[in-house]
Amino acid sequence: MAHYAFLDENNIVTEVIVGNEETTGDWETYYAEFRGQKCVRTSYNGNIRFNYAGIGYTYDETLNAFIAPKPFQSWLLDEATCLWEAPIAYPAEGDHTWDEQAGDWVEVTDETV
Repeated sequence: MAHYAFLDENNIVTEVIVGNEETTGDWETYYAEFRGQKCVRTSYNGNIRFNYAGIGYTYDETLNAFIAPKPFQSWLLDEATCLWEAPIAYPAEGDHTWDEQAGDWVEVTDETV
């Protein structure tokens, strides 16, 4: 069993389906022709295209990767992992949440919950 993502004209994932394994044919082409929409294989375990595609993800042809929507304007894409990272490392101690206005991690306490 394999999974395939359908992309709109901006390479945004619109749907993910379960399909046939590539070892039995060129299913990306078959599904694309059948649906009239670009189709790219994705993988739960991330062994192809870095991340499992989800609706709203972008397929970056240059990186050959599915990239999640950017969580915050200040975050940066790590092209080695194709994951978004905060501009400041997550603190080693405690539970924190990102505060975009402050541009920093804020500790979650009983008062902030």
